[in-house]
Amino acid sequence: MDTSRTPSSVPEHESAPRLISPPGVGARHWQAVMTFFCLLLSYCLRVNLSVAIVAMTDTRDPRPDVTILPWDIAQKGVILSSMFWGYCILQIPAGHLSRIIGPKYLLFWAMVVCSSATILGPFIALHCDWLGFCVSRLVVGLAQGFFFPCVNSHIAKWAPPLERNRMFSFVFVGTQVGATLTMFVAGYLAASSWGWPSIFYVTGGCGLLWALMWLYVGADDPDSHSTISDGERAYIKSSLVNSSDQSKLMKTPWRDILTSAPVWAILIANLCHLWSYWTLNTMLPNYFGRVLGFDIKNNGLISSLPFLTKCILIVVFGWVADYINEQGLFSLTTSRKLWNTIGMWGGAVTLLGLAFVQSASGAVVLLTLCMGSGAGIFTGYLTNLLDLSPNHAGLLMGIINGIGSISAILGPMATGFIIQDETSREQWMSAFYVCAATLFLGNLVFLIFSTAVVQPWNDPLKSEEQNTLNALKNLRSQDLEKNS
Repeated sequence: MDTSRTPSSVPEHESAPRLISPPGVGARHWQAVMTFFCLLLSYCLRVNLSVAIVAMTDTRDPRPDVTILPWDIAQKGVILSSMFWGYCILQIPAGHLSRIIGPKYLLFWAMVVCSSATILGPFIALHCDWLGFCVSRLVVGLAQGFFFPCVNSHIAKWAPPLERNRMFSFVFVGTQVGATLTMFVAGYLAASSWGWPSIFYVTGGCGLLWALMWLYVGADDPDSHSTISDGERAYIKSSLVNSSDQSKLMKTPWRDILTSAPVWAILIANLCHLWSYWTLNTMLPNYFGRVLGFDIKNNGLISSLPFLTKCILIVVFGWVADYINEQGLFSLTTSRKLWNTIGMWGGAVTLLGLAFVQSASGAVVLLTLCMGSGAGIFTGYLTNLLDLSPNHAGLLMGIINGIGSISAILGPMATGFIIQDETSREQWMSAFYVCAATLFLGNLVFLIFSTAVVQPWNDPLKSEEQNTLNALKNLRSQDLEKNS
């Protein structure tokens, strides 16, 4: 596996020229805002079912005009994981296409399909069996597969290295804001006179509205933006020294990517993190409702607290990480490993701590700390993808997140089979212990094999030129030795 560091293979922020950022709010900031809302809504469209399914199957609901569906815990586990069946299929093609044709129109059509399938969800749930509803969620997953790779490819073209942690964290905090808003608002929508179908109508409608705005505001890169200033365009492009204007024409270095130890380190870390994250994401409303005894309104509010904490910490960690990098307090590789350890081992410790608390408030605090500490991965292994290869950032995200979706499928499904009695605290603890073990293993692999240096296969042409220069230097040295 390739872990080499050539003269051209150095952290991008070390080789980028020190340019002065243009004052004020620029085009890159508006692009960040739009992609922030893209990921916010993508998570609204994912997480809506986590709260909705509690109301959809709550036999205690006394309202005669609300239809309750007879799904058991095993069926609910399969339903909650069904989105990921489609989600993992198109991640790699989406990452590949985002480099070749650009992310703008891919994001537009992905949001349109995802939102439309969500709006049709209640009709399918009420008029088809639970397997039919699984198919509708699979369609949502197929569209969702485009979001992360395309957004990562977009950031690689818009984020200067010394702003990368802040911009990446701001954009990707949209995932947690979306989860937080959905957990909070969905409970109230389900308890309203509109019932649980309103959760799908509201989230789907917001997605369609974003798609229309993105069609007029979004841009693949600074060169394709119609109103960006010349100064900002020059600032962005001159700082992205490892991001080529010819990236669309490059051959994909599949062999180098698939045999790269740093890529495998990120892949394993992501597999382990997503097992824990999506188990907690999809099952926490059930845990708060069935074990801790919160009603549907309080369930939505309490379930949103871990995500709200994570939202705040993602932004804070991003600013602190950029400050550390600017001041040179740690190497970029050390910084990535430090933040990732906070994100994954911090979560493992808090999950283990659940065994020592008996009160509902104590459990909520620990689960909030668990999800909150996970903010470290955004300045850890996730941003590390941009370090390794800005030119192939979308494809790397597609590979990492696509394969990682296996854990997102298996985690909720395994939890659904582990927890036969939803009111059993002991069975829930078994599921939490499994999550803690995966978090520990994933970060251990990342600590051993990860790096933040730009990989030689990021730009094959530059790598070939560098190899030629090195060969010429070696020949010249040999000639000098012979002559001496």
